[in-house]
Amino acid sequence: MSPRHKVRTMTDLPGKPTSASRTTLSHIMNHNDTNLLGTVHGGVIMKLVDDAAGAVAGRHSGGPAVTASMDEMAFLEPVRVGDLVHVKAQVNWTGRTSMEVGVRVMAERWNESDPATQVGSAYLVFAAVDADGKPRAVPPVCPETERDERRYQEAQIRRTHRLARRRAIMELREKRAAEGLDD
Repeated sequence: MSPRHKVRTMTDLPGKPTSASRTTLSHIMNHNDTNLLGTVHGGVIMKLVDDAAGAVAGRHSGGPAVTASMDEMAFLEPVRVGDLVHVKAQVNWTGRTSMEVGVRVMAERWNESDPATQVGSAYLVFAAVDADGKPRAVPPVCPETERDERRYQEAQIRRTHRLARRRAIMELREKRAAEGLDD
């Protein structure tokens, strides 16, 4: 753990460094993965993103974790048949029972030596669950590098925005219901 970063412990669990659960999932794209335009279907990439993020969340939390939300999924470049896709994921931030996982999607031609280029990115929130599906505590994440620290701080901003958006929507729904405008 970086001495400049003090983790506010929300559980009695010891913190884990960012590198402890970081992972890369690689997959070669084939014709079964294509959409009507002949490029890889966005849903295929999203599944790989969810798979890699789920593995990271499970590793970090030490057990099952379920996808609570996915936001900011960005497709930057098309992925083609024959591309070797690398999905890189890490825990950016942790709460008491939830974790934000950041994912970067890279692609390279399977038969070329050019470096991989970034083709997508996403942020997912996972909730750690016990055998009964009830929330369970997760260890704090301990950023190790300046980049990890930046990602941690940005994740806190995204969390604040997610909570504010949820609160604003609930207030609007309550107002509409009170006015008899129930949808």
